[in-house]
Amino acid sequence: MSVISQPEVLGQTTRRRVIGMTAAACTTGIEALAVGTWFLLVVLETRTAATALAGVGVLFCGSLLRASIFGATTSELGDILEPRRLCTAVFVTAGWVLWLLVAESIGGVAGVLAGGVVLVGTLLIHFSLERRVFHGSRPSHGGPRVRCGVVPAVLIALGATALLSSVWFVDWSFVSPPISLEVTRFVLRLEAVQIGFVLFGFVTFLAYQLRFTTTLES
Repeated sequence: MSVISQPEVLGQTTRRRVIGMTAAACTTGIEALAVGTWFLLVVLETRTAATALAGVGVLFCGSLLRASIFGATTSELGDILEPRRLCTAVFVTAGWVLWLLVAESIGGVAGVLAGGVVLVGTLLIHFSLERRVFHGSRPSHGGPRVRCGVVPAVLIALGATALLSSVWFVDWSFVSPPISLEVTRFVLRLEAVQIGFVLFGFVTFLAYQLRFTTTLES
């Protein structure tokens, strides 16, 4: 009844949710493209110094764009090349590289799990730094802090773990019977890594939607 009697409250809540979902969708697209391209260059293709550097460059540019969306959504765009803001992008880029290095150094299931733990810790620190730089504060209560940092970090790490596991441990593919389309014949091929990418994108969207919504409401 109190919300109905104050329609501006309902309007503000709806507006925050729409903004949060839009920002989360944009951020997810950038994150999936950047991490996916980097993953393709350093994991799925033959790794060389050139591909490794190119992958890190793409990862950094994606991190910088994602940070700019967070800043524009929660406070103001400002100068994305400001040293403090650049540092947040460098930190999360290094976190992704460290995640893969730890997983590969240990190897097997233990390596994947250890890499996931490292990624969770890195993302937690990154989210806290990013909020201080762009939003000027951190949630003062346990609930918002969990929704802004812990849950999103765990979700993204789970998606990354599923993506890496789909390459290392799952040898599965589905090929459809030949499909005729006028004079053209083609087949549809679905591999485990493609499902891993879809799962990574899905949980990343959930993570950023929760983070944006909670930040806008705090």
